[in-house]
Amino acid sequence: MSVGSLATKDNRPDRRRPHAPKRGVPSRARFVLRRIRKDPASIPIFLALLVASGVMLYPFGFMLLNSLRSQSQYLSGSGFSTASWSALFSYLPVGRELLNSALVCAASIAIILAVSSSAGFAFAKLSFRGQGALFVTVIGCMMVPLQSIIIPEYVNFAHVHLINTYLGAILVYAGLGTPFATFLMMTFYRGLPEELVEAAVCDGLGYESTFWRVALPLAKPALATVAVLQFIQIWDDLLVGLLFLQEPTNRTITVGLGVLSSGRVVAIPELMAGSLISALPAVIVYLVFQRYLVAGLTLGVNR
Repeated sequence: MSVGSLATKDNRPDRRRPHAPKRGVPSRARFVLRRIRKDPASIPIFLALLVASGVMLYPFGFMLLNSLRSQSQYLSGSGFSTASWSALFSYLPVGRELLNSALVCAASIAIILAVSSSAGFAFAKLSFRGQGALFVTVIGCMMVPLQSIIIPEYVNFAHVHLINTYLGAILVYAGLGTPFATFLMMTFYRGLPEELVEAAVCDGLGYESTFWRVALPLAKPALATVAVLQFIQIWDDLLVGLLFLQEPTNRTITVGLGVLSSGRVVAIPELMAGSLISALPAVIVYLVFQRYLVAGLTLGVNR
C-alpha cells in the first residue's frame, strides 16, 4: 500500500455522528445515570441520599409553604396570601435586626481569624516553654459546655457594663469560637512542609514575616473553612444573643424571632416567614462556600 493511499485513508472524514448530550437532562443527572449503569450496587446509596435530602429539605418547604398563608388559611390548610409577610415587617424591624446580625458575625469572625491563625501557626511550627500545657488548655476549652459558663460570663460582663452592647456579644462569640478555630488552623499548618518554613527563615524573613508572607497566604482554604463554620454558628445562635443583646435596637434576627414568638404574636405563618428569613443567609453562605469548606477540612489531612 502506498504512502498516498495511507494519507488519503487517514484524512478521510469521520462520518460517524458525534455523541450529542441528551436534551432536557442536567449534567449531574447524566452523571448519576452513568454511575448507576456502571455500578448497580450504588443504587441503595443514591436512594438513601435521596431520602436524606428530602428529610433535610422538608423543613424549608414547610416554612415556605406556610409563610405564604394567613392564620385562617393555615388552620384550614388551603389558600395562599402574603399577609403574614406584611405583618412580620410591621411587628419587627427585620432590616435592622439583619444588619445587627451581620455586624456581630463579621466582627466576631474577624477576631477569631486573627487569633486562631497566629496561634495555630505558633502551636504547629514553633517551640516554646509551656506549649504542651497551653495546647491542652485550648483543647479543654472546646469541651466546656456553653450552658455551664454562660451565667458567670453574664455576671462578669455586667460588672464592666458590657451587657446590651455589641462589644459584649462579640467578645463572647469570639471566646467561644477561638479554641476550635485554633485547633483547625494548627492541623492545617502541620501539613505544611517543614522545609518551606526553614527555607524562609534561612532567607532572613524570620518567623513573623514567614507567617505573614508564606504561611498565611497558603492558609486561605482553612481560613475560609473557619469563617463559614463560625458564621453558621454565630448567625443561628439564640442563647448568647438573648442574654447579651436585650435592647430592641441591637437585637439580632434570631433574638427578634424569639421575642416575637414569646409575645403577643403567635401566628404560625408569621413565625414561618421570620424563620425563613433567618435561615436563608446561613444556607446561602454554605452553598456558596461549600467547596472551600470541604477543601479546608481535608487539605491538612491530605498533605
